[in-house]
Amino acid sequence: MSKRVVLIDGARTPFLRSGTDYMDLMSYQLGAFAIKGVLDKTGIHPDNVDQVVMGTVVHNVKTPNVAREAALTAGLNMSTPCQTVSQACISANQAISRGADLIRLGHADVVIAGGTDNTSDSPIGYKKSMRKKLFNAQKLKTTGDMIKFAMTLKLTDFLPDRPAVAEFLTDRLMGQDCDMLAAKFSIRREDQDAFALRSHTLAQKAQDEGILAKEIVSVELPPKFTPIDKDNGIRVAPIEKLAKLGPAFVKPHGTLTAANSSFLTDGAAAVLIMSEEKAKELGLTPKAYIHDYIFTGQDIREELLLGPAYAMGKILERNGLEMDDMDVIEFHEAFAGQILANIAALASDEFCKKNIGLQKAVGQIPMDKMNLWGGSLSIGHPFGATGARIMTTTANRLIAENGKYGLLAACAAGAHGHACILERYEA
Repeated sequence: MSKRVVLIDGARTPFLRSGTDYMDLMSYQLGAFAIKGVLDKTGIHPDNVDQVVMGTVVHNVKTPNVAREAALTAGLNMSTPCQTVSQACISANQAISRGADLIRLGHADVVIAGGTDNTSDSPIGYKKSMRKKLFNAQKLKTTGDMIKFAMTLKLTDFLPDRPAVAEFLTDRLMGQDCDMLAAKFSIRREDQDAFALRSHTLAQKAQDEGILAKEIVSVELPPKFTPIDKDNGIRVAPIEKLAKLGPAFVKPHGTLTAANSSFLTDGAAAVLIMSEEKAKELGLTPKAYIHDYIFTGQDIREELLLGPAYAMGKILERNGLEMDDMDVIEFHEAFAGQILANIAALASDEFCKKNIGLQKAVGQIPMDKMNLWGGSLSIGHPFGATGARIMTTTANRLIAENGKYGLLAACAAGAHGHACILERYEA
């Protein structure tokens, strides 16, 4: 018999712009702060945690199973197995879903799941030609061999092979794909700037009112141990200033800019999920049921960032629900153009019939229900962690706004999409 999975609570580090205060940390350390935050917030004893699942995108070769290092550093038992998953920007979503599957099937009762990424610690290596030379150099034995090897090296061999946020099979930057998507759906630059400003304005309001602080665990780093307790990417600027920025990806006619695109971010987030029976046994009050979740794949050349439209359409149909049934909507904001294109797709009868196989349009997303505490454009987007942040926010908003159903969705590289329905818990 399948068990019902409930979300107890979630916690995250402050999300910081890449190259700022987390510069000297590794991803596992950020993950440890988030996991420890969940332990402290919920009071769950490490003995009760059956498994840890964490997502990550920017892999450090020293910590290939970053979930393990993060969990042990946070104080979990060595007897608790840990696994790391990776599915681009929906890695935390996949981690949570995998943890929920373990619980549904009876393989675990209590799981901590989420994700972590420190883009400031991105591994930078050599190009393939240099790596081949260095690999072969392991066979060198004599001084003469080493001299001959040194003579084969060129200055260009030492140039770093810097990572890029690009689609491997198409060699296109994600921003280039989004510019194409925005053009396809006739998304105006002015509307993208307005949406970005909306995100920052709402996030600033939520930060000023202490709403975001309720989800954040303070991070204190040596030698000064000054508390880091706020996201540092929120910037409310006049719309006229945003309009002056030049294209960031497709020049000179692109509509995506640094202001209406999400920025490289460092951070971690985690949630505590368990079976409803276990929650009752431990005396914990859940915030929400994890009602259902879905993952989709699309055409990487034409629909890289349209995954949310597919996922949202399919999950609502599968559960016999409509967009109007959703009281809270949390949508990962990779780019303002991506959000607006997906909104347009969901409202299109033609798109939903032809592409998703539905009878009619999913419907217009009511903006008075969507991302009311800001989103990835303003709060930030650590690739592996955003899904856990969005899930925590969805549950908290359901309670704050007295709603029943919450819908969260995200796009990801590889033309993937994800959607999940939460149902507010009522004892």
